[in-house]
Amino acid sequence: MKQQRGFTLIELVMVIVILGILAAVAIPKFVDLKSDAQVAALQGVVGAISSASSINYAARSASTSKGVTTTNSNCDVAVAAILQGGIPSGYQLSTGTLAAGNNTCTVTQTGSGATATVAVIGI
Repeated sequence: MKQQRGFTLIELVMVIVILGILAAVAIPKFVDLKSDAQVAALQGVVGAISSASSINYAARSASTSKGVTTTNSNCDVAVAAILQGGIPSGYQLSTGTLAAGNNTCTVTQTGSGATATVAVIGI
């Protein structure tokens, strides 16, 4: 008689079931997309504010009739003025008064409480 070698169908199915259970338990621990998305969104808002501040500074430096004066106004008021769409919902800015030159404002994501700082040019 020939001796056959290989796995039975039951053995193969059991291995697949065990691998499926391990994958279902392990994958959520390695993939935390929500916090990564929140961090990326916060960085995007900070980048937009920084870019808008630079554009406002350049426009105001070229001609005083263009751009928005941000000196002696609060961070949230100045950023709302230089961002054409305003501050996105779900974000708050610190209320410190801007002086001429470089200033730092804190952006807080209201849902997660994460914060980041952004440079706003007072002009």
